[in-house]
Amino acid sequence: MAGRKPRADEESPVALKRRARKINRILGETYPYAVAELDFRNAFELLVATVLSAQTTDVRVNLTTPALFERYPDARSLSEADELELQEIIRPTGFYRAKANSLLALSRRIVDEFDGEVPARLEDLVTLPGVGRKTANVVLGNAFGVPGITVDTHFGRLARRFRWTTSEDPVKVELDVAALFDRKDWTMLSHHVVFHGRRICHAKKPACAVCPVAALCPSFGEGETDPMKAAKLLKYELAPGRENLLELMRAGRSRAELRAAGHGLGA
Repeated sequence: MAGRKPRADEESPVALKRRARKINRILGETYPYAVAELDFRNAFELLVATVLSAQTTDVRVNLTTPALFERYPDARSLSEADELELQEIIRPTGFYRAKANSLLALSRRIVDEFDGEVPARLEDLVTLPGVGRKTANVVLGNAFGVPGITVDTHFGRLARRFRWTTSEDPVKVELDVAALFDRKDWTMLSHHVVFHGRRICHAKKPACAVCPVAALCPSFGEGETDPMKAAKLLKYELAPGRENLLELMRAGRSRAELRAAGHGLGA
């Protein structure tokens, strides 16, 4: 890698903000299709799906929710569900007893206090059983268009690797990162970072050598720095214009050639 990576203890607040925004811009170009990966048609479905997504994958949730929403299409019907029947439907998502309890309780609260409609304010959403700031921001940003930063495990991990924060506390991470970006960008920033965390910047072994923001990352080198080995770690659908990345790498093209071809790899 050409040049020395910026150190958190020597980077000015202005430089940090500029670097953070450049990272987001590059991630946006890398994942132009980034959206919430849970399937939903309205705020109620997104809220339920997000609660179910704890300790499981979005893929598993998306396989489970069609039958769930066919049986219980709104908060009122779900609030009246038989608990054992509900448990059986959501069993594949794991922790199904606790999740069933949360879904029943939050649905009853929505019916009793919000006339059956999912509230569109953070302060109301976080009063619902099983709903914290992360879930509330997912619903606000993706169902109501209210900007929010979703600090899940992927987002927190990358925010620390990027040195946007040093905190392990999700609320503090949210506040630290929010200070670096315009409010209008918060929701898409969350999608970009989460997509990157799931596909390239993995928890145990990030694919550093093929990371599009490697040149801006103070943590470069924590993962695989050999391009061919790193390419095997990729877990994402290549964005338009990046489809031939792996073929070019297998052909032995240099990193400079790959950057010149528009693949955005770090220096």
